[in-house]
Parts: sequence; structure tokens; C-alpha cells
Amino acid sequence: MLPPTKPKIIVIAGPTASGKTGLAVELALSLGGEVINADSMQVYRYMDVGTAKPTMEERRGVLHHLLDIVDPDEDFNAAAYRQMALPLAKRICAKNMPCFVVGGTGLYIRSLLGGLVDLPPSDPALRDQLHAECERKGAAKLHQRLAKLDPERAESIHPNDRVRIVRALEIIQQTQRPSSDLLKQHQFKTQDFLALKLYLHLEKEQLYGRINQRTEKMISCGLVEETKDLLKSGYGPDLKPMAAIGYRHVLNYLKGKWSLEEATTTLKRDTRRYAKRQMTWFKAEPDMIPMDPVDRALAEKMIRVFLAESA
Repeated sequence: MLPPTKPKIIVIAGPTASGKTGLAVELALSLGGEVINADSMQVYRYMDVGTAKPTMEERRGVLHHLLDIVDPDEDFNAAAYRQMALPLAKRICAKNMPCFVVGGTGLYIRSLLGGLVDLPPSDPALRDQLHAECERKGAAKLHQRLAKLDPERAESIHPNDRVRIVRALEIIQQTQRPSSDLLKQHQFKTQDFLALKLYLHLEKEQLYGRINQRTEKMISCGLVEETKDLLKSGYGPDLKPMAAIGYRHVLNYLKGKWSLEEATTTLKRDTRRYAKRQMTWFKAEPDMIPMDPVDRALAEKMIRVFLAESA
């Protein structure tokens, strides 16, 4: 007896501002599919402008899953994402509809496609100790330490991302091994799907221009007001999503640390750096097919062939 055929999904990945949402909606409309979000910030309610969450108008009637599913003060991570996305993807495939997994959070996509590394649970005492040290010395100092202990992991984490820096150092102290080694050992081989993985590639100058334009649009469309509303609703600046790109920059403006012009300039720079890390991640992922985001006809042809092929 032949083994059961694995369901097929289509991944549309790429750096921020590369055009993933627009392409996915066009393809889903043409092929009759649904979209599963794979952006770690778009899962949060009330955080729309700063996450570039697609509006109802931009979704054009295509059903999008895993948007607005948790409040900003709720914990959410790759394990929770996989737990929710896995049955969703299987359900969409069971309806014989194309399932599009769309986003720029590489770890979320990897967790869905290949499972998760069995890392030790958080040690509250150790984590509190590291967070206290981070407060005293600054995140950059701890990032420098991480760069010495695990340069590969440090390269993928922004020097201001204290949450991920602390977690990486915590894992090293718990296991006496770099988390990058643990990731390599796992190799993400728990394959629940056959996946066509499309990576949207733009020349650096073009991508950076789009990032700069998007940043200006976020400011003009109310990122400052959205951040103020979050604070008024009781979501404090120490929450993980409030430390994300965009929100932390506006918080520095609201605190009087930067002018709005300085916040905007720094936001553009940090988003470009984030996009560079995303590009590095996706280029290293196996079986990623680079493509021009405006070549919808080619993407649709590849998807039709992929879905028609026997496993």
C-alpha cells in the first residue's frame, strides 16, 4: 500500500516591504485559496499601522487566518504559532483549496514546515537575573556577550532586542551549548507538508526605497496615534511587542528622547537592517525559490504545476 500523500502548501516569504501581501492576495483570488499569516507582529490586536497589517480592503475578500488573535500583553511564540497554524493548514488543504503561508518571520514558517527544537523551558530566576543585568548595562552589552558565545545567533538578533538576547543567553547557560548548534542538530525534519517555497527578491536599492516610503506612510497614517492609544489602553512600553520596530521608535519620540524626524530616520535605518537579516535567513533556507514579486504569472504557473504534480 502506498503511503498517504502529504498535503501541499505554498509559502510566500521575503523581507518586509517586498510585496508579499499583494502577491498572495492576487494568487489566492486567481486560484481560490486562503492565506495563513506568518508575521510575528500581525498576530497582535490593536497593532495595525506599525505592523503593516493588511486592511480589509487590501485583503479583497480573501480569507486571512491568524491575524488579530492575541492581545499585546499575551505571550505568543513559534510553538503557539505552530499549534494554531498546523490544523488550519491541514483543514484548508482538506477542502482542496490552495493554502498560502505568507510572511517574513522565518522561524514561524520553519516551525510549521519542520517542527520545533526541544529547548529547555525558561528558568524564571535566571531570566530575571539576565533582564536585571540588561537594565543595568544595556541590551547592546549583552548582545556583545552573545556575539562571543554564539556569533551565528547574535547575527540574527537586533542589538536592542532584549527578549531574544536574554533567551539566547539563557539557553547557553542552561545547556552549555549555543542555540545555533541546537537548531542545526534538530534540522527541522518533522515534515507535515510538501511545500513550494517562493522567496520574493528585490535589489537592495529598490527594497530600501520601498522601506523608506512605507515608513513615511506609517507615520502619516497614524503610527504615533496608534502607539499612544496602546499606552492609554494599559499596554506598557516593557511589553515584547511594544519593543518591536516602529513602536519602540515612537516610544522614544513620546519620551522626548528623539524628535519625530530622528525617530523616523532611525526607524528607516533599523527596518533596513531588519530586512537584511530576513534576506540572510531566507537565502539560507533550503528549497527557497527566488522570484520577482511583480511576476505574478510566473508564480501562478509554478503553483499550478506544483499542485498538479503527484507526490
